Amino acid sequence: MSTTNDVPIEVSKSFDTILVLDFGSQYSHLITRRLREFNVYAEMLPCTQKIAELSWTPKGIILSGGPYSVYAEGAPHVDHDIFKLNVPILGICYGMQELAWINGKGVARGEKREYGPATLNVEDAECPLFKGVDHSQVWMSHHDKLHALPTGFKAVATSTNSPFAAISNEAEHIYGIQFHPEVTHTTQGKTMLKNFAVDICKATTNWTMENFIDTEIARIRKLVGPTAEVIGAVSGGVDSTVGAKIMHEAIGTRFHAIYVDNGLMRLNETETVYKTLTEGLGINLTVVDATDLFLGRLKGVTDPEKKRKIIGNTFIHVFEDEAAKIKPASGQEIEYLLQGTLYPDVIESISFKGPSQTIKTHHNVGGLLENMKLKLIEPLRELFKDEVRDLGELMGVPHDLVWRHPFPGPGLGIRVLGEVNKEQLKIAREADAIFIEEIKAHGLYKEISQALAALLPVKSVGVMGDQRTYEQVIALRAVETVDFMTADWYVFEAKFLKKVASRIVNEVDGVARVTYDITSKPPATVEWE
Repeated sequence: MSTTNDVPIEVSKSFDTILVLDFGSQYSHLITRRLREFNVYAEMLPCTQKIAELSWTPKGIILSGGPYSVYAEGAPHVDHDIFKLNVPILGICYGMQELAWINGKGVARGEKREYGPATLNVEDAECPLFKGVDHSQVWMSHHDKLHALPTGFKAVATSTNSPFAAISNEAEHIYGIQFHPEVTHTTQGKTMLKNFAVDICKATTNWTMENFIDTEIARIRKLVGPTAEVIGAVSGGVDSTVGAKIMHEAIGTRFHAIYVDNGLMRLNETETVYKTLTEGLGINLTVVDATDLFLGRLKGVTDPEKKRKIIGNTFIHVFEDEAAKIKPASGQEIEYLLQGTLYPDVIESISFKGPSQTIKTHHNVGGLLENMKLKLIEPLRELFKDEVRDLGELMGVPHDLVWRHPFPGPGLGIRVLGEVNKEQLKIAREADAIFIEEIKAHGLYKEISQALAALLPVKSVGVMGDQRTYEQVIALRAVETVDFMTADWYVFEAKFLKKVASRIVNEVDGVARVTYDITSKPPATVEWE
């Protein structure tokens, strides 16, 4: 899970850990999330993970679903050493078929595919996996299925299409289920996962942000030592702010935060960030105004990928130049770089299927590593977004900042479609501010995962003051999502949109028309570029 310069956290050594082995299911990350929801730490690794290479022993193992057939040539298979650990194992969908394939085959294509809701009939009420579960709606997603029981197993639950919807070998504490307990469509799925992790695996439910804070601060202090200094970029978002706060708590003013104002920020962003981080959180912060440099390099550029790369590369150069000016009191060179990587980013990179196709380049400070030869410290690397927010609240980060919507690294540079200049940025900035202001005034901000105003590279005819106008178009977008892998557009009341549109057209010079984007992700992305 670590790059060459990365300093691994290895939280799994400090907490009882359930190991999730990923066979490429779109739901794999949800297994980890569900386990953490009842305070059991879980970590996901690819199904090809060699058990001998682990530096820790899991309390239990879950084999995820996957898009393959276990009997197909080239199908992924788990390291058989998992059975030498003598820990409970749960196979989900493909994971159950893998257990059957290892223990006597018996897996083949079913007469029909089973996809969607199904009624689970629990035949063995004594099975500890189904404690508190009776007839339950579950979510199926498979074509292959078991046609015979594997050696040493018995059937414990059925569905209309699956005579072996759940199986168990209780002597070995190995269980298999054909459905997906991690999705919300399985009504008692959380109960089943909790039964496995807490009752069967005996994992301690001590994964809390209070415990994580103490563990992580102690780790950083031990790693950095009494004299070394750390630099890090901050954006004012929750991830970089919480990461900076942890570093400040661990090493005080030996952490140097750098905020690069690229001229692509939201209204009053720089002033707010500076006040919050310095006066509010006591962080040692340097602000660099590089507006003219960024806008100069963006002049005439309209391609979104080129814009992202220019913004990302320019950020790296500015950050490097500013970091070189820092002279540590110890006289030593700075060794470490803070980065706000979250667990979904890690999951994407270690998935058995590998990183997804590049839909758009993500602005990331990671490009600094090779050039600067710094060791990476990622205190949030094992956390999901909701855990980061909980952590921020505990550490005294202002509530409004903790629950702030995500803002892309390239900023308004990818919300101004077409060429980016000061005039276009002013329009996008003011329209966005009105949209967010009204969302907050109507008490909708926490219901929405992300909201934005994009300035489109088109003009539209309008009428203002009995005169014809020919000005630009703003597209509003707001989405609801849990993990940003999929997202649905937020359904506003018509009178809300009417008010926002009226304010933008009347208060923002240069706008003749306002539209609302009702496209879900997929097929669209959250941002327009």
